[in-house]
Amino acid sequence: MSVASDSPVHSSSSDDLAAFLETELDSDSDSSSESFPIETAHDAEVSNHRLKRQKLEHPEDETENVASVTFSEEISEASSSKLPCEHPGTFGNMCFVCGQKVEVTGVSFGYIYKGFKLQQDEVTRLRDMDMKALQSQRKLCLVLDLDHTLLNSTVLRDLKPEEEYLKSHTHSFQDVSGGDIFMLEFMHMMTKLRPFVHSFLKEASKMFVMYIYTMGDRPYARQMAKLLDPKGEYFGERIISRDDGTVKHQKSLDVVLGQEKAVLILDDTENAWPGHKDNLIVIERYHFFASSCKQFDHRFQSLSQLKSDESEPDGVLSAVLKVLKQTHSLFFQDGGEDLSSRDVRSLLKQVRKEILKGCKVVFSRVFPTKSQAEDHPLWRVAEGLGATCATEVDASVTHVVAMDVGTEKVRWAIREKKFVVHRGWIDAANYLWKKQPEENFGLEQLKKQGADDVTVEK
Repeated sequence: MSVASDSPVHSSSSDDLAAFLETELDSDSDSSSESFPIETAHDAEVSNHRLKRQKLEHPEDETENVASVTFSEEISEASSSKLPCEHPGTFGNMCFVCGQKVEVTGVSFGYIYKGFKLQQDEVTRLRDMDMKALQSQRKLCLVLDLDHTLLNSTVLRDLKPEEEYLKSHTHSFQDVSGGDIFMLEFMHMMTKLRPFVHSFLKEASKMFVMYIYTMGDRPYARQMAKLLDPKGEYFGERIISRDDGTVKHQKSLDVVLGQEKAVLILDDTENAWPGHKDNLIVIERYHFFASSCKQFDHRFQSLSQLKSDESEPDGVLSAVLKVLKQTHSLFFQDGGEDLSSRDVRSLLKQVRKEILKGCKVVFSRVFPTKSQAEDHPLWRVAEGLGATCATEVDASVTHVVAMDVGTEKVRWAIREKKFVVHRGWIDAANYLWKKQPEENFGLEQLKKQGADDVTVEK
């Protein structure tokens, strides 16, 4: 994994490790019985693999790789020093550098290869190297959830009678490039891709090395990846399922070969990432099928029941793509080479604070009477979106958030021609990453639909 060699556009440490293991497993030589320092032998193997792949894919670039060949040869010569092996990782119970049987207590990377494990020091080293390579390509890492984020799936037996029409609208699994709804009879499932997802992935891949990370099992994750990425150009081996996680029922970046300060996460479930909420972009759930609404106890009809769908140009994924572009631009702005102090977590907060910037919000009968308003999650969300929150009205207040038209603060707002909205206005801004039109969140909506249905629930 030499940073001196020219990296393919979509390469990453996980791809390199997979390539390295393939080389080792396919090799007829027994050179693995020798001891090599990991900084040299491992990099030489991967550098040579990359060179071979580049020659096949871009023969016109062969002359540009002369330096890489020389560099790899120098590394191979250096490996003859035969320093003691530090056993940075194992394949099964065998060190993938020296071939000895060892017990490595580290992080399992089963999505790269079954039984593949790395020591924490080696994980850190790979992340540092990957960071340098990504920065040279002006890229970051993006971890993507599947269900309710990029797509929605249902078991066929859960289809409602009013959804039976969908069976005649499915596309062929043999040619998925132009379709958005698929019948996977061998899995007894139907899957609907979220509108704009193909454009989203294409644009995001120019800025990020992308991972799939789902709480579904591995076979499901692989099938969904085929629908989203039929040519295998976006994700490679970076498909992580619940079988690969280190904590049950939770997701963590410890199995992602990217530095935390350079990783963004897109997921509909905030609680799935207890240790990485500052990296997380929480997206509004995609409820295409009726079973999805039932799963989350929603009383409204699904998009399929309404024979409707999200907008391509103005939908959720389009809005999130703009957030990704903003954050990426801030990370690489000024074009300097030293980006060690940049952190996507602080930049993401900066982008969020622009959403309700300039708004001053007062809440009326939204919080329990005896609670501290400043401690309520909705108050903190509003401040995170850039709004100023207050407990009393004054001339500088722009919005009164209420659940009842009969309060004194609401009457004041109407009299002073201030905006009066229900709490869904803040929820929607939070999950759509965009300030929403106030007229869509008037208190009269509560009477028509009921407060529970108006709120964007997560």
